[in-house]
Amino acid sequence: MSFYGVTDLWTYVVGAFGIILLPGPNSLYVLSVATVRGVRAGYQGAWGVFVGDTILLVCTALGAASLLRTHPALFMVVKYAGAAYLFWVGLNLLRGAIAGLRARADVLPAPASAPRSAATAAHLQRPFRRALLISLLNPKAILFLLSFFVQFIDPAYAQPEVPFLILSAILMSFSAAYLTILIFAGARLAQTFSQRKRLSSGLSSLVGGLFVWFGAKLATASLN
Repeated sequence: MSFYGVTDLWTYVVGAFGIILLPGPNSLYVLSVATVRGVRAGYQGAWGVFVGDTILLVCTALGAASLLRTHPALFMVVKYAGAAYLFWVGLNLLRGAIAGLRARADVLPAPASAPRSAATAAHLQRPFRRALLISLLNPKAILFLLSFFVQFIDPAYAQPEVPFLILSAILMSFSAAYLTILIFAGARLAQTFSQRKRLSSGLSSLVGGLFVWFGAKLATASLN
């Protein structure tokens, strides 16, 4: 028995919830933007993620996954472009964290309102565009979405776009709620980091290292 073409609805709900909770470059970027620039900038980043995810979902529905599988060269181009971008974001965060620590050592005591390093500030400008690029430059996301969604769509249902829209709406709702929590958590963390520069630099280093790791993971991804 299916619900408008969706089979095992509650199994999908549990699975989608677990997927959203897994840490990834999208959620990590939104959290870092909200921590440094506040709630408004955090939502700009979240909106970039929503638009990027919507484009990926539409591409999945139109057969982008099959296109990537049948044209490995295209997959390689998008994969390495995405990996390079994630590397670049991570390296900028690491460079900003190192510059922040050096500035703290050179100027003691550092005022709580001291400006952040140019590298970190530049990385966090235009959060919508950067979050959109981070979301889109991941061909594995399209392949994953197809392999995940297809398990819960009844092949005998006359209008397959209906269950696809239902599954997409559930996934996007979870994503919106999760990113909202991260945004307000980041805004609260900003109050602590504004007076603890070493802690702030440490977090930037951690986030930068994770982005470099995400880039390396994507660069070694395969079609399987």
